[in-house]
Amino acid sequence: MKKNKNAIIFAIIIILILIIGAFSDGIKENENTSSLSKKSASTRNTFNILASGENKALETIVTDYAKTQGYNVNFEYLGTLDIIKELNKNSSNYDAVWLSNSIWGYMLDSGVTLTNSKCTSINPVIFGIKKSKAEELGFVGKDVYTKDILEAITSKKLKFSMSNPTTTNSGASCYLGFVSTLAGNPEVLTEEILQSEDLKGKIKTLFTGLERSSGSEDFLEELFLNGDYEAAVTYESSIININKQLTAKGKEPLYAIYPVDGVSISDAPFCYIDNKNLDSKNKFENIQKYLLSNEGQKLLEQKGRRTWYGGISNNVDKQTFNPNWGIDTSKYISPIKTPSKEVIKLALNLYQTELRKPVHVAFCLDYSGSMAGEGITELTKAMQYILTEDAANDYIQFSYKDKIDIIPFASSVGDIWSINDGTKTASLLEKIKSKVPSGTTAIYPASIKALELLKNEDQNTYNTSVILMTDGQGNVGSFRDLERYYLNIKKQIPIYSITFGDALESQLKEIAKLTSAKIFNGKENLVEAFKEVRGYN
Repeated sequence: MKKNKNAIIFAIIIILILIIGAFSDGIKENENTSSLSKKSASTRNTFNILASGENKALETIVTDYAKTQGYNVNFEYLGTLDIIKELNKNSSNYDAVWLSNSIWGYMLDSGVTLTNSKCTSINPVIFGIKKSKAEELGFVGKDVYTKDILEAITSKKLKFSMSNPTTTNSGASCYLGFVSTLAGNPEVLTEEILQSEDLKGKIKTLFTGLERSSGSEDFLEELFLNGDYEAAVTYESSIININKQLTAKGKEPLYAIYPVDGVSISDAPFCYIDNKNLDSKNKFENIQKYLLSNEGQKLLEQKGRRTWYGGISNNVDKQTFNPNWGIDTSKYISPIKTPSKEVIKLALNLYQTELRKPVHVAFCLDYSGSMAGEGITELTKAMQYILTEDAANDYIQFSYKDKIDIIPFASSVGDIWSINDGTKTASLLEKIKSKVPSGTTAIYPASIKALELLKNEDQNTYNTSVILMTDGQGNVGSFRDLERYYLNIKKQIPIYSITFGDALESQLKEIAKLTSAKIFNGKENLVEAFKEVRGYN
């Protein structure tokens, strides 16, 4: 009897355990369902905007309005051509795109549906020249044509900086504007016209005056605030922003030049990405309506954006559109004609392979012991991309006119590998792959060696730069050694750094500040970091 009683008690305990477990699983399932529901709701309630980097200055106009409506808005920024690639792959991740220029919408695949596209403001791409230099060239108070600027560059009276045409809208728009005006402003810019040797010669001559190439408009502004440069080709709004900061520091402002034979116009279209979501569509329409309202347009004007097209407007804030800076809102701006998608692609490819000023770049690559394993695998993969035709997919490939030095370093600087034809990289890749990591991290001696290789290069013929990749802390030599050497050579050679692993950013910031350069984060994706830095040289 006792035995049976014990069996019954045991059975009851098992049943209770099963009931409790089922109840517990039910609670967990409800919790998981609730969590998933909350996550989905959160995703649905977030309005995702993919935007060109130059529109970052306008973000608060949208987010401040969105708060009044109870919208949660998320902005993501990419370079103009990267936006096209991202939307062609992942358009379902976004609700709207705020492009720099309508022309890029035509570069999208047929599977991406943009609707309700409307211009939000106008931003001409123009020359900004130090006022004293503009007066010296006779550009103040008179009509200036592109040929006048070309003549100043050809006679070595003017150097300029601009954002890279293959990574930014302002650079691409400026370049296409050069091509169109130097071709005589044809009714339609064709592939045949682009292949003209006479036109190519004029464009090559123009780019001999290119002093610095920037991968973003923001960095171009930094160059003029921190360095000593003569001229920039960029957005009117950027020149306004640069001048506000220059004058606040008591420095000479840039003077705006609008070539009368045509300038490129960016119209900042705000477009809906039709993913069949009614809630997103309603939010889009409300945000777009606000941007185009009197209040929204006034806020855009305060950021240096024109809210009228081509025509004359004298009712502007002279503190922003300052006539003393050459900012002229009283004249009609003649826009260049936009070429077809095929012509744009050919033009960008020709720029990268034939027309741009060639580069002499020195890669300082970290082969210290900490790079063993995943590090060296990632580095090899990145260099494999950069030094082969794969880079042509992003218009960042080297050309036959480019020079490349590879400087491997660990406890000391290793043998240097060099080529004078950027298309013949097989030998470099073979050596990169065979090098074995060991030792400590000599970033300062490696950087000095790179400067030593580049200091005697003719900067009228080549743009020079150093790309330093490291995963650790420099523990051989010192920053003072590098600083003394850099100041002694009296050449502007930027040293761009790519961080990886446990790289010490404080050391790299010193180097970037010294050489008017920039740091890139390669810790998450080294290939992407190398791709990005290529837009700066």
